[in-house]
Amino acid sequence: MRRICSSCCFTRRVSNTHQKAEHIQRSIGTMENPKEGNAYGVSEKQNGSSIKSRNGFPSNIILNHDFSRGLDSWNLNCCNGSVVTAESGSFEGLSVKSGSNYAVITNRKECWQGLEQDITCRVSLGSTYSVSAFVGVSGSLQGSADIKATLKLEYQGSAASYLFIGRTSVPRQQWKKLEGTFSLSTMPDRVVFYLEGPSPGVDLLIESVVIFCSSPIKDESSSTRCAAEGDENIILNPRFEDGVNNWSGRGCKILLHDSMGDGKIVPQSGKFFVSATERTQTWNGIQQEITGRVQRKLAYEVSAVVQIFGNNITSADVRVTLWVQTPNQREQYIGVAKVTDKEWIQLQGKFLLNASPSRVVIYLEGPPPGTDILVNSLAVKHAEKIPPSPPPFIEDLAFGVNIIQNSNLNDGSNGWFPLGNCTLSVTTGSPHILPPMARDSLGIHEPLSGRYILVTKRSQNWMGPAQMITDALKLYLTYQVSAWVRIGPGATGTQNVNVALGVDNQWVNGGQAEVGNDRWYEIGGSFRIEKQPLKVMAYIQGPAPGVDLMVAGLQIFPVDRHARFRHLRKETDKIRKRDVILKFSGSGTGTPIGTFVKVRQTQNSFGFGSCVSRTNIDNEDFVDFFVKNFNWAVFGNELKWYWTESQQGNFNYRDADELLDLCKSYNMETRGHCIFWEVEGTVQPWIKQLNKNDLMTAVQNRLTGLLTRYKGKFRHYDVNNEMLHGSFYQDRLGKDIRASMFKTANQLDPSATLFVNDYHVEDGCDTRSRPEKYIEHIIDLQKQGAPVGGIGIQGHIDSPVGPVVCSALDNLGALGLPIWFTELDVSSINEFIRADDLEVMLREAFAHPAVDGIMLWGFWELFMSRDNAHLVNAEGEINETGRRYLALRKEWLSHGHGHVNEQGEFMFRGFHGSYAVEIGTGSKKISKTFVVDNGESPLVVSIDL
Repeated sequence: MRRICSSCCFTRRVSNTHQKAEHIQRSIGTMENPKEGNAYGVSEKQNGSSIKSRNGFPSNIILNHDFSRGLDSWNLNCCNGSVVTAESGSFEGLSVKSGSNYAVITNRKECWQGLEQDITCRVSLGSTYSVSAFVGVSGSLQGSADIKATLKLEYQGSAASYLFIGRTSVPRQQWKKLEGTFSLSTMPDRVVFYLEGPSPGVDLLIESVVIFCSSPIKDESSSTRCAAEGDENIILNPRFEDGVNNWSGRGCKILLHDSMGDGKIVPQSGKFFVSATERTQTWNGIQQEITGRVQRKLAYEVSAVVQIFGNNITSADVRVTLWVQTPNQREQYIGVAKVTDKEWIQLQGKFLLNASPSRVVIYLEGPPPGTDILVNSLAVKHAEKIPPSPPPFIEDLAFGVNIIQNSNLNDGSNGWFPLGNCTLSVTTGSPHILPPMARDSLGIHEPLSGRYILVTKRSQNWMGPAQMITDALKLYLTYQVSAWVRIGPGATGTQNVNVALGVDNQWVNGGQAEVGNDRWYEIGGSFRIEKQPLKVMAYIQGPAPGVDLMVAGLQIFPVDRHARFRHLRKETDKIRKRDVILKFSGSGTGTPIGTFVKVRQTQNSFGFGSCVSRTNIDNEDFVDFFVKNFNWAVFGNELKWYWTESQQGNFNYRDADELLDLCKSYNMETRGHCIFWEVEGTVQPWIKQLNKNDLMTAVQNRLTGLLTRYKGKFRHYDVNNEMLHGSFYQDRLGKDIRASMFKTANQLDPSATLFVNDYHVEDGCDTRSRPEKYIEHIIDLQKQGAPVGGIGIQGHIDSPVGPVVCSALDNLGALGLPIWFTELDVSSINEFIRADDLEVMLREAFAHPAVDGIMLWGFWELFMSRDNAHLVNAEGEINETGRRYLALRKEWLSHGHGHVNEQGEFMFRGFHGSYAVEIGTGSKKISKTFVVDNGESPLVVSIDL
């Protein structure tokens, strides 16, 4: 594993070499608030050097001064380090007070190597600061060793300088106090405090560090001061009242304006705005360096008022982006937010830095070259913590009650109206039974009437029967949709039929089916409304103009999820548990009756995993939750071709290697996602420019390079992602290329299970990837000799309904291949509803015999592809969705205790997986391990004592 506390190199030399940007991160996550009190009676504040703590003492500007949070906020200076507690024992005779921690800095090759902290944003020009640190040394040394406190001062465009603060001589096995003061006569771009000094090979020990402002400046309005903590804007000159000071052009010019366009464009607020002009690249724009004003693991909100200006352009994307460089020269681009408009509009977003940065620049970019970016203001503030929404209270719940009026058409077409200029009539001949998915939810139900609505004279796809349901809907309830549909003769092939909802003129998908005129087809889907609408209309649409549409038995009803959960618990017990008999034997005397036995499950054999990205593992809080609560991993982008070879012949496997190292160190299995991606929009430009022969060579090189490098390291591979939704490689290289990819991958790494992987398979809302289509696709690949070993269902789903999901699993399960949910996420602004959605998906998967594992597509806020999908809030707090996930994981582990019976046995029923058993024999305790695998008959485990 790559150690969390291992160093990022910080040397006395200024390097002129910089790595190119390695990746663009979509969005990103943060840290718990610093402690307000410490052993010195001073408060650790993020900003504002002369702020007083609540008890009146000056504020300590050093974060995590006593290492109570490990090495959080500290950086190692080309060496290694760890934090030791007093309770873990003395270190070479050193004593510390109970409850204290101290840092041990090891593997020092130079005298200047030690521990550092960036304090740029917490010091001010002209103030005097007092420094106090308790330090020690260990290792092979004669006599004493000098330890020094030093400041590194960096100025843009010139070499760094160093300011000596203080020194102390420290013998072994003693703590010494190092003291000194400093004041800054000029304000550097970056100020780093660090401790150094002992000879190479001598370990440096640090118990605590305090720096406080002993003589604050009187002028609190100095433009060089950092923003105070709280809701202060960390952007300097944010409204351009001081011209363009603190701002610069990023590859272009910036100009100050009070108006433009013959006075047609004026500031939305304030007196001025700035234009980024003479732009020749999309990344050109306006920028400000904010190094030292942002802290790692804190969430920040960004708000900007922007617009665009240029001839012959009416709209274009404007984006806020962060460029971040870490001390080891790794670069990162973080997309914060984007907006499209030509009027003044507010752009908003959030970001978080996982690693301690050496430089951070925020800039606006995006429109095509020649288009000016106009900025009226920019604010970056510590994100306000928004209290969670309470569980929704829903009155007069009536689960299973159809909100569609006259669904059985007993009263003719009353309650229905034609949407558009079409004709509705009622006739007979439709099925009398409920569609299967509705039957699974509603149970025993009266037969349908056999009547249906016939829609004729349709001149547009959207024309069909409609009904207003505004007053019947309740917010936050999940509704299941079910109907029988059919089309009349005259259509060219099958037609897409859709149950839709018009919610204040927004289209909501209630389910789709591909329908012919040969029989009746089931439509099944679901939806939920989370904001109060003015009007909601349900309607059925889809076939081509001129094709008659038939609709029978439309049902829209709220589902009782908890009733379904009770059913799933019973199913889970059947397929995920097994009876176990522990049979004890001893040497000679046998096992005494009544011996106490304690059984504890240590791991479930079912796969529970999550997506992880390289930037995540710089956040030790993220890593801690990840390794404790998942046993599988998949990489968000780091294995995709556009990441590993964004430019032809320029390979980046570093990120994937580091993620694999972390997974290996925690014995986590990994999925390889993905070798190819069939959707054209995800293919890098250089590949699109290749001719057929060169493209075939590139495909073969990709397969050979990736699978040879990682042979045996990934248990699964998604070979060609989303083949039901894209055809880039097939269009250019022929139909056989897909099966060829599978065959070659299997030859290069026979140990890996090869998966197909696609989305909207399980929710009934996409005819391209309905289970029937997916089955046809898999069988077609197998006929061509493709060794398809597993079925991936991505699982990006909204308002899931159990029977709809289960129906898809039943159909796919008939193929006999293992099914995995490979990218599961659910989204709701209310975390209790989100938790219900997640529980639906987890329980349906865990209760289905064809499913072998579930991968979440992330869990940490700001590091997910969907908003309002996280289990852990940005600064590390587990929300209701996360608590629900942890509760289910706990529910699905078996524990038990009791006594050995007269037959020398202990029996229990437990989930499949790994177990530890402790047997108390009176004089000693004996521990053994065993595995419960899948099986019908009881598992007998013989334990020899």
